[in-house]
Amino acid sequence: MTTRPIFVLFGSSIVQHSYYEGWGATLSHLYSRKADIVLRGYASWNSRRALQILDKVFPKDAIEQPSLVIVYFGGNDCIRPNPSGLGPHVPLEEYIENMRKIAIHIRSLSEKTRIIFLSNPPIDEAQLKYNIDEFGKPLRTNEICGIYSKACLDLCREMKIEAIDVWSAIQKKENWRNVCFIDGVHLSSEGSEILTKEILKVIKEAEWEPSLYWKLMPVEFGEDSPYDPVLPDGISTFNVSNIPFPENVVWD
Repeated sequence: MTTRPIFVLFGSSIVQHSYYEGWGATLSHLYSRKADIVLRGYASWNSRRALQILDKVFPKDAIEQPSLVIVYFGGNDCIRPNPSGLGPHVPLEEYIENMRKIAIHIRSLSEKTRIIFLSNPPIDEAQLKYNIDEFGKPLRTNEICGIYSKACLDLCREMKIEAIDVWSAIQKKENWRNVCFIDGVHLSSEGSEILTKEILKVIKEAEWEPSLYWKLMPVEFGEDSPYDPVLPDGISTFNVSNIPFPENVVWD
């Protein structure tokens, strides 16, 4: 099997669910002949859980290290704390330090490993089910999501990490509350399209060597083949190796 660049999507359910008609699925499609997109993000994970399994997901002695890691944590961290101490909540200052440690570890994997952090998306509180705790207070609020989003972005500026302000990007969409979510938290296909284009923009504009932008990467098995579709002249074939499907969807 040929060795291809590895992109790892690392995070919580925003990552896991992205493989269902979402931004993870789109990246896998666009990079299908160029890189392996690996899912390592699961529902309920927060930055504490990430630190617990960081060495298992990203062992420093791995034969092949990822070329790109896209990291998302924060949506669970910012849920209101439970008096029992159980649950996903992580205080803001701890969240910042956890994200710092995650970045340091990933940076240490290899000189070629690049990082993109995603900040918290917004939420639509009106769509959420079971969003009130036993004291009648909301478990999630868009305001708190914005605070954790800003903290993530501030850390990325400090550490010179590529980052996407997902909280602001989603809210630029007209009628975003009604079209960008499937449940008030997780992104719909329209919400995912916004995030996909933001990710591709960062990759395209980053001054990384080699480039990880999908249109500039080598195409695996991209040579002309007698098994390609035959053109109307009956003697020529049409190389389809670098044409995303469907052709009428434009991904920059």
